[in-house]
Amino acid sequence: MADRLFAWAARGAAWLTLALLVGILISLIVGAWPAIQKYGLGFLTSTVWDPVQDEYGGLVMIYGTLATSLIALVIAVPVSFGIALFLTELSPSWLKRPLGTAIELLAAVPSIVYGMWGLLVFGPILSTWVQQPLQKLLDGVPYLGALVAGPPVGIGILSAGIILAIMIIPFIASVMRDVFEVTPALLKESAYGLGSTTWEVVSKVVLPYTKAGVIGGIMLGLGRALGETMAVTFVIGNMNQLDSLSLFQAANSITSALANEFAEAGAGLHQAALMYLGLVLFFITFVVLSLSKLLLMRMKKSEGTKS
Repeated sequence: MADRLFAWAARGAAWLTLALLVGILISLIVGAWPAIQKYGLGFLTSTVWDPVQDEYGGLVMIYGTLATSLIALVIAVPVSFGIALFLTELSPSWLKRPLGTAIELLAAVPSIVYGMWGLLVFGPILSTWVQQPLQKLLDGVPYLGALVAGPPVGIGILSAGIILAIMIIPFIASVMRDVFEVTPALLKESAYGLGSTTWEVVSKVVLPYTKAGVIGGIMLGLGRALGETMAVTFVIGNMNQLDSLSLFQAANSITSALANEFAEAGAGLHQAALMYLGLVLFFITFVVLSLSKLLLMRMKKSEGTKS
């Protein structure tokens, strides 16, 4: 009877999770339905966001969300990989525990603290020592000059992406370190015994053995970046216009728009448009997770059939 109760409880928990997911999806669709009826898929390609004229389009927020998350991944994944590699393969034993604990403590810092630090400390540093020198260096250069254009205020897409990278590094690095540590020591010792270097052991033994966990850690970090609100709100600029594709251009993200406008949005098209943005974010997260699952399945298939 105890085994049956445990099985029913476990099954019920699984179905409850699925039911909550479906309930959230249905509530988003119902709330966004007026905007879906009026704009359809054109909402995804329109850059107009004018509550006064009651006209809405989500391209600026979608672009800001994707751009900042991509910048965060480009920065965070190599850094996290280096941290995990150092802690598992190169670090002296006396340093592993305090350094690992210090990295994990970064995950405990509230996001609003990251946002305040980014706005008051990191933003001016980025403007003075990065943006302004780059603008002088690339002045008049086609395409590259446009990437660094914009007022030198230190807030924008690049600033938000870097802050997000700092925030997700502890999550990705911790997962990578844990999965690297579960690699059987016999496999690594055998590779070292055959004359492999540390990089060869990591690339040809550790990574193939732990690829599912590594990709899972990266997806965890990406999910955190896509859903982060307060830190992004402080440093992205919260501008609902897409004047250029500059990395220093002030923009907006889906989560930032929801945080800034949802409390004051009146019932009607404005609130429905915000719900539509939430539905789009839900869909983006679903697509990202699906692609990661397909990637894992393809990598597993390429290994060949195990006997």
